[in-house]
Amino acid sequence: MGLQQHQIVMTTEEFIAWENQQPDKHEFVAGEVFAMTGARRVHVTVSMNIAAKLKEHLRGGPCRALMLDMKLAVQTADAVFYPDVLVTCHPDDLKADLAMGHPKVIIEVLSESTAAYDRGAKFAMYRQLESLEEYVLIDPDTRRVEVFRRQASGDWLLMASESDQGLILKSLDFAAPPDVVFEDV
Repeated sequence: MGLQQHQIVMTTEEFIAWENQQPDKHEFVAGEVFAMTGARRVHVTVSMNIAAKLKEHLRGGPCRALMLDMKLAVQTADAVFYPDVLVTCHPDDLKADLAMGHPKVIIEVLSESTAAYDRGAKFAMYRQLESLEEYVLIDPDTRRVEVFRRQASGDWLLMASESDQGLILKSLDFAAPPDVVFEDV
C-alpha cells in the first residue's frame, strides 16, 4: 500500500469511477485513498512470468489470469486493490470491465515496503472473499514462495516452498518451477 493521499471519503463505486480518471494508481480502504508507488523491475518480471504461465495453463478453460492494472473490489472490506496477479473463474468477473470481485487465486509479489501489509491487513481483507481458495506471497529477493490454502473448515494452511518446488496451485492444477517463476530475475 502506498502513502495516504489527501483525505477523500467516497464509496467503492465512486472510487472506481474516480480512479479510472486518474493518471496514477491508487488503492482504496474504508473510504480512504492511498497513492501507489512504482514497482521494481524484479517485481514486474516475476508478476509477468507467473501471469504468462497461468494464461498458457488456463487457455481454453473457464478461468482467466489478470495482472497489475486490474482492480479487485473486496466489498465486505470496503476496499479496492491492484493484486499483482489474480485468477477468476466467476461468470460475473468474466463479464466485468473495471474490477473483479470473485478471485479464485490472488498472487502478491513482495517488496520491502509492502511485505508486512500484504501478510497482515491486506490478507485479512482478502480472506473475506468467499471465492478465494489460494493466496500466494512471492519474495523475489529470497526466492521464497508461500501459498496459503483455504481448508474445508475455512481455516488457512500455509505451504512454504524454499526448495525446488516453485509455485503450486492445487485449485488450478498448476505448477511452475522456480526457474520459471524467477526467470530473468
